[in-house]
Amino acid sequence: MLKHKKIVLFCVAVVLVLFTFTFFTAVHWIFFLLLFLIWLGLTTWGSFDIRLNYFTKAYCSKPNSISKEIALTFDDGPHEMTEKVLDLLKLFNVKATFFCIGKQIENNPQLFKRIISEGHLVGNHSFSHSENFGFFSSQNVLNEITTTNKLVQQWSGLNMKLFRPPFGVTNPMIAKAISETKHHVIGWNIRSLDTVYEDENTIFERVKNKIKPGGIILMHDTSQKSVNVLERLLLFLKTENYSIVSVDKLLNLSAYEN
Repeated sequence: MLKHKKIVLFCVAVVLVLFTFTFFTAVHWIFFLLLFLIWLGLTTWGSFDIRLNYFTKAYCSKPNSISKEIALTFDDGPHEMTEKVLDLLKLFNVKATFFCIGKQIENNPQLFKRIISEGHLVGNHSFSHSENFGFFSSQNVLNEITTTNKLVQQWSGLNMKLFRPPFGVTNPMIAKAISETKHHVIGWNIRSLDTVYEDENTIFERVKNKIKPGGIILMHDTSQKSVNVLERLLLFLKTENYSIVSVDKLLNLSAYEN
């Protein structure tokens, strides 16, 4: 479990040292409380920042890239707005990566088929995208991933190997499920926050100011404001001579299992 395991081992070692000291001198309880708070803070931070690779390895960019390539990703579809996103991508001759929710695929099968038919990449974004996903057992996480994979295989014949956890949350349960499914966890290093901000200019400037080679942009194909920002972003990237590529090409990973 990468950094999480190291932190736990370190904290246990410190507790043992403090406990040993109690045989020789008084050790104030505040030291134990402080250690617990440090552990809790690091664990919470690691759970909500996928870029830290705290519980499981996540690909969030192509480090040290000098080629002006960038990946554009969309979460939470297929949605009625996905059609407008696809129209823009087609107009600019750009291929993107869509992390799809299983329930949304069931609700919008024709849009999902269009994503595939137009040459875009699809990845697993769980089945329910539950707000409680971070509290699911490893078995429930496993069910969410495998159900969506089976659904996509049924509709397209593709067996997805890319997974983006809802909200970018990771924890030991999610890590355990991923170790069984063998998916590649895909994060991001350019977060648009297009589901948080209402002002389109704020969203656009936030993304534009973070653009750099090897980056992975996170957007959502679920609102008109995101569509409007996307159009401006595509024009900007074209002006800056960026090539927009799918995640598998940027990271040199297999998106589907043969």
